[in-house]
Amino acid sequence: MKRRDFIKTASLGSLTASGIAAPAVVHAGKKIKWKMVTTWPKNFPVLGTGANQLAKLITEMTDGRIKVKVYGAGELVPAFEVFDAVSRGTAQMGHGSAYYWKGKIEEAQFFSTVPFGMNSQEMTSWLYHGGGMELWEQTYMPFGVIPAAAGNTTVQMAGWFNKQINSVDDLKGLKMRIPGLGGEVLKRAGGTPVNLPGGELFTSLKTGAIDATEWVGPYNDLAFGLHKAAKYYYYPGWHEPGTTLEAIINREAFEKLPKDLQVIVKNACKVVNQDMSTEFTAKNNSALETLINKHHVDLRRLPDDVLAKLKGLSEEVVLELANKNPAAKKIYQSYDKFRRQVTAWHDISEKIYFDVR
Repeated sequence: MKRRDFIKTASLGSLTASGIAAPAVVHAGKKIKWKMVTTWPKNFPVLGTGANQLAKLITEMTDGRIKVKVYGAGELVPAFEVFDAVSRGTAQMGHGSAYYWKGKIEEAQFFSTVPFGMNSQEMTSWLYHGGGMELWEQTYMPFGVIPAAAGNTTVQMAGWFNKQINSVDDLKGLKMRIPGLGGEVLKRAGGTPVNLPGGELFTSLKTGAIDATEWVGPYNDLAFGLHKAAKYYYYPGWHEPGTTLEAIINREAFEKLPKDLQVIVKNACKVVNQDMSTEFTAKNNSALETLINKHHVDLRRLPDDVLAKLKGLSEEVVLELANKNPAAKKIYQSYDKFRRQVTAWHDISEKIYFDVR
Protein backbone atom coordinates (compact mmCIF):
# COMPACT_ATOMS: atom_id res chain seq x y z
CA MET A 1 0.00 0.00 0.00
CA LYS A 2 2.80 2.42 0.88
CA ARG A 3 4.61 1.65 -2.38
CA ARG A 4 1.43 2.22 -4.41
CA ASP A 5 0.76 5.54 -2.66
CA PHE A 6 4.35 6.62 -3.29
CA ILE A 7 4.11 5.87 -7.02
CA LYS A 8 0.80 7.72 -7.27
CA THR A 9 2.17 10.73 -5.42
CA ALA A 10 5.34 10.78 -7.53
CA SER A 11 3.35 10.54 -10.78
CA LEU A 12 1.07 13.44 -9.90
CA GLY A 13 3.99 15.37 -8.48
CA SER A 14 5.75 15.20 -11.86
CA LEU A 15 2.84 17.10 -13.39
CA THR A 16 3.26 19.78 -10.77
CA ALA A 17 6.96 19.99 -11.51
CA SER A 18 6.20 20.53 -15.20
CA GLY A 19 4.08 23.54 -14.36
CA ILE A 20 0.71 21.82 -14.05
CA ALA A 21 -0.78 21.93 -10.59
CA ALA A 22 -2.25 18.68 -9.31
CA PRO A 23 -3.06 17.25 -5.89
CA ALA A 24 -0.36 14.95 -4.51
CA VAL A 25 -2.78 12.16 -3.58
CA VAL A 26 -6.25 11.25 -4.82
CA HIS A 27 -8.31 9.89 -1.97
CA ALA A 28 -10.76 7.04 -2.33
CA GLY A 29 -14.38 8.05 -2.70
CA LYS A 30 -17.60 7.65 -4.63
CA LYS A 31 -17.27 6.23 -8.16
CA ILE A 32 -18.60 8.58 -10.84
CA LYS A 33 -19.38 7.57 -14.42
CA TRP A 34 -19.18 10.17 -17.19
CA LYS A 35 -19.89 10.01 -20.91
CA MET A 36 -17.77 11.94 -23.40
CA VAL A 37 -19.23 12.53 -26.87
CA THR A 38 -16.95 13.70 -29.68
CA THR A 39 -17.10 15.19 -33.15
CA TRP A 40 -14.42 12.77 -34.37
CA PRO A 41 -14.63 9.25 -35.78
CA LYS A 42 -14.00 6.70 -33.04
CA ASN A 43 -10.28 6.16 -32.39
CA PHE A 44 -9.26 8.49 -35.23
CA PRO A 45 -5.51 9.27 -34.94
CA VAL A 46 -4.64 12.25 -32.71
CA LEU A 47 -8.10 13.86 -32.68
CA GLY A 48 -10.09 10.81 -31.63
CA THR A 49 -7.22 9.27 -29.69
CA GLY A 50 -6.69 12.64 -28.01
CA ALA A 51 -10.22 12.38 -26.62
CA ASN A 52 -9.43 8.81 -25.56
CA GLN A 53 -6.27 10.00 -23.84
CA LEU A 54 -8.19 12.68 -21.96
CA ALA A 55 -10.71 10.14 -20.71
CA LYS A 56 -7.94 7.71 -19.71
CA LEU A 57 -5.97 10.41 -17.94
CA ILE A 58 -8.97 11.56 -15.91
CA THR A 59 -9.77 7.99 -14.95
CA GLU A 60 -6.20 7.17 -13.93
CA MET A 61 -5.44 10.45 -12.12
CA THR A 62 -8.60 10.08 -10.05
CA ASP A 63 -7.76 6.44 -9.31
CA GLY A 64 -11.07 5.44 -10.92
CA ARG A 65 -13.21 7.86 -8.91
CA ILE A 66 -14.26 9.28 -12.28
CA LYS A 67 -14.56 6.78 -15.11
CA VAL A 68 -15.03 8.38 -18.52
CA LYS A 69 -16.42 6.44 -21.51
CA VAL A 70 -15.79 7.94 -24.96
CA TYR A 71 -18.30 7.87 -27.81
CA GLY A 72 -17.23 8.67 -31.37
CA ALA A 73 -19.28 10.82 -33.73
CA GLY A 74 -22.64 9.19 -34.37
CA GLU A 75 -22.37 6.57 -31.63
CA LEU A 76 -24.48 8.45 -29.09
CA VAL A 77 -25.19 11.74 -30.88
CA PRO A 78 -24.28 13.12 -34.34
CA ALA A 79 -20.98 14.99 -34.60
CA PHE A 80 -22.48 18.47 -34.71
CA GLU A 81 -24.86 17.85 -31.79
CA VAL A 82 -22.10 17.38 -29.22
CA PHE A 83 -22.49 20.85 -27.71
CA ASP A 84 -26.25 20.44 -27.23
CA ALA A 85 -25.78 16.99 -25.71
CA VAL A 86 -23.39 18.33 -23.07
CA SER A 87 -25.53 21.40 -22.45
CA ARG A 88 -28.59 19.20 -21.82
CA GLY A 89 -26.64 16.78 -19.64
CA THR A 90 -27.07 13.83 -22.03
CA ALA A 91 -23.29 13.56 -21.70
CA GLN A 92 -21.06 15.11 -19.04
CA MET A 93 -18.23 15.93 -21.48
CA GLY A 94 -17.67 16.62 -25.15
CA HIS A 95 -14.65 17.00 -27.42
CA GLY A 96 -14.66 19.09 -30.60
CA SER A 97 -13.90 22.64 -31.65
CA ALA A 98 -15.76 25.89 -31.08
CA TYR A 99 -16.34 26.75 -34.74
CA TYR A 100 -18.72 23.80 -35.02
CA TRP A 101 -21.20 25.72 -32.85
CA LYS A 102 -21.16 28.95 -34.90
CA GLY A 103 -24.87 28.58 -35.66
CA LYS A 104 -25.56 28.79 -31.93
CA ILE A 105 -22.74 31.07 -30.70
CA GLU A 106 -21.13 32.89 -33.62
CA GLU A 107 -18.47 34.62 -31.54
CA ALA A 108 -17.29 31.25 -30.19
CA GLN A 109 -15.25 30.92 -33.40
CA PHE A 110 -12.62 33.22 -31.91
CA PHE A 111 -11.78 30.44 -29.43
CA SER A 112 -11.18 27.94 -32.21
CA THR A 113 -9.17 29.61 -34.96
CA VAL A 114 -9.05 32.81 -36.98
CA PRO A 115 -7.82 32.90 -40.61
CA PHE A 116 -4.33 34.44 -40.75
CA GLY A 117 -4.55 34.66 -36.95
CA MET A 118 -2.59 33.24 -34.05
CA ASN A 119 -0.79 29.90 -34.16
CA SER A 120 -1.07 27.15 -31.54
CA GLN A 121 1.51 28.57 -29.14
CA GLU A 122 -0.01 32.04 -29.36
CA MET A 123 -3.59 30.79 -28.95
CA THR A 124 -2.75 28.80 -25.84
CA SER A 125 -0.86 31.79 -24.41
CA TRP A 126 -3.85 34.07 -25.01
CA LEU A 127 -6.25 31.63 -23.41
CA TYR A 128 -4.24 31.02 -20.26
CA HIS A 129 -2.28 34.23 -19.85
CA GLY A 130 -4.11 36.85 -21.91
CA GLY A 131 -7.66 36.73 -20.59
CA GLY A 132 -9.04 34.47 -23.33
CA MET A 133 -10.14 31.68 -21.02
CA GLU A 134 -12.23 34.00 -18.86
CA LEU A 135 -14.01 35.32 -21.97
CA TRP A 136 -14.55 31.78 -23.23
CA GLU A 137 -16.11 30.72 -19.93
CA GLN A 138 -18.40 33.75 -19.99
CA THR A 139 -19.47 32.91 -23.54
CA TYR A 140 -20.50 29.35 -22.67
CA MET A 141 -21.96 30.11 -19.22
CA PRO A 142 -25.58 30.68 -20.43
CA PHE A 143 -25.54 27.18 -21.90
CA GLY A 144 -24.46 25.46 -18.69
CA VAL A 145 -21.14 24.41 -20.23
CA ILE A 146 -17.53 24.94 -19.12
CA PRO A 147 -14.85 25.04 -21.85
CA ALA A 148 -11.23 23.93 -21.67
CA ALA A 149 -8.49 23.84 -24.30
CA ALA A 150 -7.85 20.15 -24.99
CA GLY A 151 -5.73 19.91 -28.12
CA ASN A 152 -4.35 21.94 -30.99
CA THR A 153 -3.77 20.96 -34.61
CA THR A 154 -0.89 23.45 -35.12
CA VAL A 155 -0.72 25.09 -38.58
CA GLN A 156 -2.82 23.07 -40.98
CA MET A 157 -2.55 22.46 -44.72
CA ALA A 158 -4.73 24.42 -47.16
CA GLY A 159 -6.30 21.15 -48.28
CA TRP A 160 -6.89 18.59 -51.01
CA PHE A 161 -8.10 19.73 -54.43
CA ASN A 162 -9.25 17.99 -57.59
CA LYS A 163 -8.43 21.07 -59.62
CA GLN A 164 -5.42 23.36 -59.73
CA ILE A 165 -5.55 26.74 -57.99
CA ASN A 166 -3.46 29.08 -60.13
CA SER A 167 -5.39 32.31 -59.59
CA VAL A 168 -8.21 33.85 -57.59
CA ASP A 169 -10.61 32.98 -60.42
CA ASP A 170 -10.06 29.29 -59.70
CA LEU A 171 -11.79 29.73 -56.33
CA LYS A 172 -15.03 30.77 -58.02
CA GLY A 173 -17.55 27.97 -58.02
CA LEU A 174 -15.26 25.76 -55.92
CA LYS A 175 -17.32 23.51 -53.66
CA MET A 176 -15.13 22.86 -50.63
CA ARG A 177 -15.52 21.41 -47.18
CA ILE A 178 -14.19 24.18 -44.95
CA PRO A 179 -15.74 25.15 -41.58
CA GLY A 180 -15.77 28.30 -39.49
CA LEU A 181 -14.58 31.71 -40.57
CA GLY A 182 -12.49 30.17 -43.34
CA GLY A 183 -15.69 28.97 -44.98
CA GLU A 184 -17.12 32.48 -44.98
CA VAL A 185 -13.92 33.79 -46.56
CA LEU A 186 -14.14 31.18 -49.33
CA LYS A 187 -17.75 32.15 -49.93
CA ARG A 188 -16.76 35.77 -50.48
CA ALA A 189 -14.09 34.64 -52.90
CA GLY A 190 -16.81 33.02 -54.98
CA GLY A 191 -16.63 29.47 -53.64
CA THR A 192 -19.22 27.34 -51.89
CA PRO A 193 -18.28 26.24 -48.35
CA VAL A 194 -19.68 22.97 -47.05
CA ASN A 195 -19.55 21.85 -43.43
CA LEU A 196 -19.17 18.07 -43.18
CA PRO A 197 -18.03 15.88 -40.28
CA GLY A 198 -14.72 14.09 -40.75
CA GLY A 199 -16.28 10.71 -41.39
CA GLU A 200 -17.92 11.96 -44.62
CA LEU A 201 -14.93 13.66 -46.23
CA PHE A 202 -13.36 10.83 -48.22
CA THR A 203 -16.56 9.67 -49.89
CA SER A 204 -17.70 13.23 -50.65
CA LEU A 205 -14.37 14.07 -52.26
CA LYS A 206 -14.06 10.76 -54.11
CA THR A 207 -17.56 10.94 -55.61
CA GLY A 208 -17.27 14.58 -56.64
CA ALA A 209 -19.89 15.82 -54.20
CA ILE A 210 -17.22 18.37 -53.26
CA ASP A 211 -14.26 19.63 -55.29
CA ALA A 212 -11.90 20.08 -52.37
CA THR A 213 -11.58 19.58 -48.65
CA GLU A 214 -9.36 20.69 -45.85
CA TRP A 215 -8.92 18.44 -42.85
CA VAL A 216 -5.84 18.89 -40.67
CA GLY A 217 -2.35 18.05 -41.88
CA PRO A 218 -0.26 15.23 -43.34
CA TYR A 219 -0.42 12.86 -40.37
CA ASN A 220 -4.22 12.94 -40.11
CA ASP A 221 -4.80 13.27 -43.85
CA LEU A 222 -2.69 10.21 -44.60
CA ALA A 223 -4.67 8.20 -42.04
CA PHE A 224 -7.90 9.26 -43.75
CA GLY A 225 -6.56 8.24 -47.15
CA LEU A 226 -7.42 11.59 -48.69
CA HIS A 227 -4.56 11.16 -51.17
CA LYS A 228 -6.71 8.48 -52.84
CA ALA A 229 -9.48 10.99 -53.48
CA ALA A 230 -7.63 14.10 -54.70
CA LYS A 231 -4.46 14.83 -56.64
CA TYR A 232 -3.31 18.24 -55.44
CA TYR A 233 -2.24 19.02 -51.87
CA TYR A 234 -1.93 22.75 -51.16
CA TYR A 235 -0.32 24.76 -48.37
CA PRO A 236 -0.24 26.89 -46.21
CA GLY A 237 -3.29 26.48 -43.99
CA TRP A 238 -4.27 30.15 -44.04
CA HIS A 239 -7.72 29.33 -42.66
CA GLU A 240 -6.56 27.39 -39.57
CA PRO A 241 -3.14 28.54 -38.33
CA GLY A 242 -3.50 26.86 -34.94
CA THR A 243 -6.92 25.40 -34.20
CA THR A 244 -7.77 24.90 -30.55
CA LEU A 245 -9.76 21.78 -29.80
CA GLU A 246 -11.97 21.94 -26.78
CA ALA A 247 -13.27 19.80 -24.00
CA ILE A 248 -16.68 21.00 -22.90
CA ILE A 249 -17.97 19.99 -19.50
CA ASN A 250 -21.52 20.09 -18.20
CA ARG A 251 -21.41 22.74 -15.47
CA GLU A 252 -23.81 20.97 -13.12
CA ALA A 253 -21.87 17.72 -13.32
CA PHE A 254 -18.58 19.56 -12.79
CA GLU A 255 -19.80 21.50 -9.77
CA LYS A 256 -20.95 18.29 -8.10
CA LEU A 257 -17.36 17.05 -8.06
CA PRO A 258 -15.14 17.47 -4.98
CA LYS A 259 -12.57 20.23 -5.40
CA ASP A 260 -9.67 17.83 -5.95
CA LEU A 261 -11.48 16.11 -8.82
CA GLN A 262 -12.33 19.44 -10.42
CA VAL A 263 -8.64 20.35 -10.40
CA ILE A 264 -7.71 17.00 -11.95
CA VAL A 265 -10.28 17.31 -14.77
CA LYS A 266 -9.08 20.78 -15.77
CA ASN A 267 -5.39 19.88 -15.56
CA ALA A 268 -5.92 16.70 -17.56
CA CYS A 269 -7.24 18.94 -20.34
CA LYS A 270 -4.03 21.01 -20.17
CA VAL A 271 -1.89 17.90 -20.49
CA VAL A 272 -3.80 16.72 -23.57
CA ASN A 273 -3.72 20.20 -25.07
CA GLN A 274 0.07 20.22 -24.95
CA ASP A 275 0.52 16.62 -25.97
CA MET A 276 -1.58 16.87 -29.11
CA SER A 277 0.32 19.79 -30.60
CA THR A 278 3.66 18.10 -29.93
CA GLU A 279 2.43 14.88 -31.56
CA PHE A 280 1.45 16.72 -34.72
CA THR A 281 4.82 18.48 -34.79
CA ALA A 282 6.62 15.16 -34.36
CA LYS A 283 4.70 13.21 -37.01
CA ASN A 284 3.53 15.60 -39.74
CA ASN A 285 6.73 15.77 -41.78
CA SER A 286 7.32 12.02 -41.95
CA ALA A 287 3.71 11.60 -43.08
CA LEU A 288 4.24 14.30 -45.71
CA GLU A 289 7.31 12.45 -47.00
CA THR A 290 5.22 9.29 -47.31
CA LEU A 291 2.52 11.17 -49.23
CA ILE A 292 5.07 12.61 -51.66
CA ASN A 293 7.54 9.73 -52.08
CA LYS A 294 5.23 6.73 -51.82
CA HIS A 295 1.89 8.02 -53.02
CA HIS A 296 3.23 10.65 -55.44
CA VAL A 297 1.03 13.46 -54.15
CA ASP A 298 1.40 16.75 -56.03
CA LEU A 299 2.39 19.22 -53.27
CA ARG A 300 1.82 22.86 -54.19
CA ARG A 301 1.95 26.30 -52.57
CA LEU A 302 -1.01 28.61 -53.01
CA PRO A 303 -0.05 31.53 -55.28
CA ASP A 304 0.78 34.83 -53.59
CA ASP A 305 -2.12 36.68 -55.23
CA VAL A 306 -4.57 34.04 -53.97
CA LEU A 307 -3.22 34.33 -50.43
CA ALA A 308 -3.34 38.14 -50.60
CA LYS A 309 -6.98 38.04 -51.72
CA LEU A 310 -7.93 35.57 -48.99
CA LYS A 311 -6.16 37.67 -46.37
CA GLY A 312 -8.04 40.81 -47.38
CA LEU A 313 -11.37 38.98 -47.28
CA SER A 314 -10.44 37.44 -43.91
CA GLU A 315 -9.95 40.89 -42.39
CA GLU A 316 -13.43 41.88 -43.59
CA VAL A 317 -15.06 38.73 -42.22
CA VAL A 318 -13.36 38.96 -38.81
CA LEU A 319 -14.21 42.65 -38.36
CA GLU A 320 -17.84 42.03 -39.28
CA LEU A 321 -18.05 39.26 -36.71
CA ALA A 322 -16.44 41.52 -34.11
CA ASN A 323 -19.18 44.10 -34.68
CA LYS A 324 -22.08 41.63 -34.48
CA ASN A 325 -22.69 42.20 -30.76
CA PRO A 326 -20.97 43.58 -27.64
CA ALA A 327 -19.73 40.14 -26.57
CA ALA A 328 -18.09 39.49 -29.94
CA LYS A 329 -16.47 42.93 -29.87
CA LYS A 330 -15.05 42.36 -26.39
CA ILE A 331 -13.59 38.99 -27.40
CA TYR A 332 -12.12 40.38 -30.62
CA GLN A 333 -10.51 43.34 -28.85
CA SER A 334 -8.82 40.98 -26.40
CA TYR A 335 -7.73 38.62 -29.20
CA ASP A 336 -6.43 41.39 -31.45
CA LYS A 337 -4.54 43.18 -28.68
CA PHE A 338 -2.79 39.96 -27.67
CA ARG A 339 -2.04 39.06 -31.30
CA ARG A 340 -0.36 42.42 -31.90
CA GLN A 341 1.74 42.12 -28.76
CA VAL A 342 2.87 38.56 -29.41
CA THR A 343 3.58 39.33 -33.07
CA ALA A 344 5.88 42.19 -32.07
CA TRP A 345 7.79 39.83 -29.81
CA HIS A 346 7.95 36.99 -32.35
CA ASP A 347 9.24 39.38 -35.00
CA ILE A 348 12.49 39.63 -33.04
CA SER A 349 12.48 36.13 -31.56
CA GLU A 350 10.83 33.16 -33.28
CA LYS A 351 10.60 34.67 -36.77
CA ILE A 352 14.16 35.97 -36.98
CA TYR A 353 15.48 32.75 -35.46
CA PHE A 354 13.75 30.65 -38.14
CA ASP A 355 15.26 32.89 -40.80
CA VAL A 356 18.82 32.53 -39.58
CA ARG A 357 19.11 29.01 -38.22
